[in-house]
Amino acid sequence: MGGAKKNGLWFRYLIAVVLLLIMIFPYIYMVLNSFADWDQVDKKLIPTEYSLKSYQWLLGGGEAVIPRPWLNAFVNSFIVSGASTFLMMVTGVMVAYALAKMPFKGRNTVNNFILFQMFFPAIILLIPTFLVIQRLGMYDSYWGMILPKAMSLWAVFMYTNFFKAIPDTFIEAAKLDGASELQIMFKIVLPMSKSITTVIFLFLFMERWTELLWDMLVAKSDHMLTLNVLLSQMFGPYGGYPGPMYAASVLLTLPIIIIFLLFAKKFQEGMQFTLK
Repeated sequence: MGGAKKNGLWFRYLIAVVLLLIMIFPYIYMVLNSFADWDQVDKKLIPTEYSLKSYQWLLGGGEAVIPRPWLNAFVNSFIVSGASTFLMMVTGVMVAYALAKMPFKGRNTVNNFILFQMFFPAIILLIPTFLVIQRLGMYDSYWGMILPKAMSLWAVFMYTNFFKAIPDTFIEAAKLDGASELQIMFKIVLPMSKSITTVIFLFLFMERWTELLWDMLVAKSDHMLTLNVLLSQMFGPYGGYPGPMYAASVLLTLPIIIIFLLFAKKFQEGMQFTLK
């Protein structure tokens, strides 16, 4: 009986390992080919000769005739993603706190409107938003890429549900001590929400980091391109360089992996709350 149970456990572990390898092999294949010698890229399942030629070509600007600003695009992606994520979290906290802890007339209507808006894809507002940005003179600028992404209804929804679970006694005690709403929000409520904040931060940063369509519309000049836009251009004039394309894909995913590893524990705690 014990042997059968042990064999069943090993079988489940084997299935889990096989499924894990199936899921991560495409990424492993991409990483290996980014370091592979150009003669072996996409020629073998696992390359046997490696070099840094793809990364040197990529970070050096690409072709000598038409150099591409890869390092500048990498910095642009960090600036745009970091600023957008920060604004989405700040606005998410402020709106969610008002909906969860500040009773006012029409609060349920606002909450229902937010839920209603979440059912519509953001792409339907793409053209109107672009025209507004163009009229405001923000075309081909950081502000044009950041401000339209300064609020996330999903972040508002997640924070609202979490804040509702925080006992009102903490807020009432802080008000008796003379704390303002902003002080309560950022010094009491937000520190109590570290786990869910980590989840929201990771998802928002990942979503903004991988954004392509909006950045393609707003960024025109080479010095404003983000890494996603520059990578998409490789399928045109740079389609003949699969090694650098793999290298760019690795660089594109690397920040997300690093951030996730740094906040993995808090992420697990936050996900446990969301699944309750």
